Amino acid sequence: MITVGDSTIREVQLLSEAEHQRICDYLQGVIYCWYKNRKGEWFTMRDLMGGDNSSEWNNTPLAILPIKHHDTGKNSEEAFKAAGIDSGWLLKKVIKNDTRRFETKDGEHVREYRWLKE
Repeated sequence: MITVGDSTIREVQLLSEAEHQRICDYLQGVIYCWYKNRKGEWFTMRDLMGGDNSSEWNNTPLAILPIKHHDTGKNSEEAFKAAGIDSGWLLKKVIKNDTRRFETKDGEHVREYRWLKE
């Protein structure tokens, strides 16, 4: 666990270093795409990978997350829920390490982010 000010970032333990890096690189690209098309709007992990994109995890580096949780003995529903939580921690870490500055707030059961354009 890494503490940054009053914000905590939890490490996702189930991933290899290569899997972790691939997911973080992917999320960085997803964030850039969000801002190309939706400047100034708040976003959550659900906005980036949920809704219409929720079934598209199979074609992304994030697809490994529910598989890893399933391999620990969780059923499909539990594995997908745990993968969603892990993806939120990974997104938070990517944003913390980004060279750009982000504003953050607690949303409805999820953390929201917005790029502070300089």
